[in-house]
Amino acid sequence: MQAKLKIKKGDTVKVIAGNDKGSQGRVLTVFPEKARALVEGVNMVSKHTKPKAGTPQGGILKKEAAIHISNLMVVDSKGNAARIGRKRDEEGKLVRYSKKTGEVIK
Repeated sequence: MQAKLKIKKGDTVKVIAGNDKGSQGRVLTVFPEKARALVEGVNMVSKHTKPKAGTPQGGILKKEAAIHISNLMVVDSKGNAARIGRKRDEEGKLVRYSKKTGEVIK
């Protein structure tokens, strides 16, 4: 069984471990089956490409590689990295909230 991930597409996250530690970016894609995410401008790798119709020049392209979810923390509206919990709001909907401030995230 997969664990429920606390990071969604569109979240702003901070990298807490690895070569890009301290950098922030927006989540582009989440891969729940691998517990990884693509983050804008983080974990850049060089990809060598052959000339094709789309890239007639070919050469070396810089692109983001997936980073493990455990190395990311969601950033709240104040810009602080925070642990995420779930609770029911007034309407009974399940919402994510910052465990540090109690503020609802999105």
